[in-house]
Amino acid sequence: MNLIIDRHESQVRSYCRSWPATFERARGSQVWDTEGRRYLDFFAGAGALNYGHNDPAMRQAVVDYLLADHVVHSLDTYTPAKERFLARFVEVVLAPRGMGAFKVQFPGPTGTNAVEAAMKLARKVTGRDRVIGFTNAFHGMTVGSLAVSGNLGKRGGAGIMLGAGTNLPYDGYFGPDVDTVGYLDSLLEDTGSGLDKPAAVIVETVQAEGGLHTASMTWLRDLQAVCRRHDVLLIVDDIQAGCGRTGTFFSFEPAGVTPDIVTLSKSLSGFGLPMALTLFRPELDVWEPGEHNGTFRGHNPAFVTATEALRFWEDDTLTREVDRKAAMIAQTLDRLAVAHPVLEVERRGRGMVQGLACAEGFATRICAAAFELGLILETSGPRDEVVKLLPALTISDEDLDEGLELLVRAVVAAVPATAPATAATATQPA
Repeated sequence: MNLIIDRHESQVRSYCRSWPATFERARGSQVWDTEGRRYLDFFAGAGALNYGHNDPAMRQAVVDYLLADHVVHSLDTYTPAKERFLARFVEVVLAPRGMGAFKVQFPGPTGTNAVEAAMKLARKVTGRDRVIGFTNAFHGMTVGSLAVSGNLGKRGGAGIMLGAGTNLPYDGYFGPDVDTVGYLDSLLEDTGSGLDKPAAVIVETVQAEGGLHTASMTWLRDLQAVCRRHDVLLIVDDIQAGCGRTGTFFSFEPAGVTPDIVTLSKSLSGFGLPMALTLFRPELDVWEPGEHNGTFRGHNPAFVTATEALRFWEDDTLTREVDRKAAMIAQTLDRLAVAHPVLEVERRGRGMVQGLACAEGFATRICAAAFELGLILETSGPRDEVVKLLPALTISDEDLDEGLELLVRAVVAAVPATAPATAATATQPA
């Protein structure tokens, strides 16, 4: 408990209620509180710290930049920091993926700014107002983003009717045998369906906040085909699943699709500094100068660290590491599912955003037990029903092994004494 913060900060704060410690220092995947206690971080700033805390190269780059009295705040004026970032981003990320001609918009510092810009642009391009979202989706906390999000609690916080958004069933929502893309296709084809032709469809390949539901590659390809057939723009929200979280830089790469618009934020700056992008095909760049702007769309320290972070994408080394560590995570989660049937566990996600969907109440208990053991985890899903693992992509094998063992111990602590699994069965090392 922090008396000063508790007295003065709004009741809206949330994470500190799950983790009642005052965090003071951090390095890599380790965090220390003011009492000197060490924690392993399997939260990574809600996906904003894919490269861990205080990466030395990024830290040195931004320190050098600040000490040289370079420009920090610049709106959308020219700066060398922006120039270097854009040149490097095109060279390392966009061009090798056949997206070298894509335009880059800096809409403001957060993910929801990127989503709002994407939908606003889609509406301007098409002259249509509706955007299709999906069940359990989460795209941000501003009104437009909430209109295409699925969580009723978050949607209700808007306090007004959320219009111009329609949520349809995500892949697997009705089970494996129902073709939800075919359902969307039928609605768009039928003039009697009551569904107005939308400007765009917005989708996450992994619903990181919505319970770790994961779209299949076939479903994503089919979704792109339906959008193209009906002249509807496809927006992929890669804010949490992108920047390598699923292995490749963009989470949609394994499907072989190329969205019309992509949103990025979270780990884009690499260092936890606010930064967001909206990427789109060049023919969609119909903005008038100043038509969509924001005071903090030129945060140069973020450009500096983002440029340094791109070193991780010069080759496929990090992708291969993510794949290897993802297999380690999956092995442990699968073992837990077998060992604790009372939890009604299902492993979800892919890459290094995976988790355990549990019977009601267990996920929160597991995360609380994990914190007591020194492991920082959060829940996911509309009912907080998923234990979500989000470690840094660069986590060492030693820290990953230790964190997974702490997770096993937390699950054992949260399971009722009458559960059929024994602690000995459940605590085999990963």
